[in-house]
Amino acid sequence: MMRFFNTSYNQNLYDLAILLLRITVGCFMMTHGLQKLDMLMEGGPIKFADPIGVGAQASLILTVFAELICSFLILMGFATRLATIPLIITMFVAVFIIHGKDDFGNKELPGLYLAVYILLLVIGSGRFSVDRLIAGKKRKINY
Repeated sequence: MMRFFNTSYNQNLYDLAILLLRITVGCFMMTHGLQKLDMLMEGGPIKFADPIGVGAQASLILTVFAELICSFLILMGFATRLATIPLIITMFVAVFIIHGKDDFGNKELPGLYLAVYILLLVIGSGRFSVDRLIAGKKRKINY
């Protein structure tokens, strides 16, 4: 019974869990980004929120960049911490500005994404990532 309350962890399972988290959140968010990319490519007038005052088209382009490009980077584990920053900003705007006056149900999904991106910012991409391949090739200097 005490095993369930143990706070230690297996490093291999930890890294596997981060990989699973990155793949899941990356794929799920990329579907949102692809929908917005379609909106951008349709032509005609763009009907998209402009919560930060840069214009509807610029807001849509920034959102597509975050949701599609940055999600792909997270999926690959490349520049993961850097890639989370646009996504954190996008989800923060979605939760607190776009859906700021809405009920909890409309804030729930972007709020969950926001929490996951903050977690990935803190913990990084894990061992099974391009980041690790790059960092592993650097010479370690002991001071």
